[in-house]
Amino acid sequence: MSTQAISGQSVWPGYALPAGSYTAPAIRRTSHSRVLMQLGVAVGVLTLGVVLAFELLTPPATRYVCPPDCGQPPIGKPVERLPRFTSEDGAFSVSYPPEGTAYDVTTKPNAVVAEFTGGDGGTLALFSEPAAGRGPAEIAKALLDEAYPDAEKDYEIPNAMVGYHLGYGEVADVYPQDAAGDYVRLRVLIMVAVKNDLALVAAASGPYRQFTPDFGTGQPSGANLQLALDMSNYVNSFTWRGDPPR
Repeated sequence: MSTQAISGQSVWPGYALPAGSYTAPAIRRTSHSRVLMQLGVAVGVLTLGVVLAFELLTPPATRYVCPPDCGQPPIGKPVERLPRFTSEDGAFSVSYPPEGTAYDVTTKPNAVVAEFTGGDGGTLALFSEPAAGRGPAEIAKALLDEAYPDAEKDYEIPNAMVGYHLGYGEVADVYPQDAAGDYVRLRVLIMVAVKNDLALVAAASGPYRQFTPDFGTGQPSGANLQLALDMSNYVNSFTWRGDPPR
């Protein structure tokens, strides 16, 4: 570390140092690591101060003790219930399309028939049939033979349920002629379940329309009937007399 002697030079007005009596102080340099350490300490202190200030200024969270402060479940907009049909003898009941929808609804002592007036059109029938010891598949075949004797079975619906009761379901095609003499393809869907020797039936028919990613549910399906998209709202709404409320 070097020093420098100053001789006869005034370093302050009116005062001269004697020759050879002054030695310049050594220059002290701070290392980079020390500067970084000091900077880190300053930043840490500043951060701690900000955190403490935030904790002091933030109101404490409300504490609840349950019970008694258990609150209540979230309440959304009530779902509008579908109107309900009960057969004349009280043997079954079923939901059906409400007024203001694309259906013209008529009722009979043991049936609801809804004509679909939108889209492709079609007919939805929800009714009962005496089982008389017959099974669901036998009843479905008899009803198809009566209404559509020329129907061609396309496939059987696996694990078909009516009123949450295991039964039988089938999809068939019919090829009637229109007014111009051309053959058209109609789709028929029928589902039957039997309980207490009473068959409950959901049947729909209408123009064949192939389900694609752009039409239908977007999922693979062989229903190919527009009315089938809405039919599911009613099939499992069936109840037999004596069924518990659901």
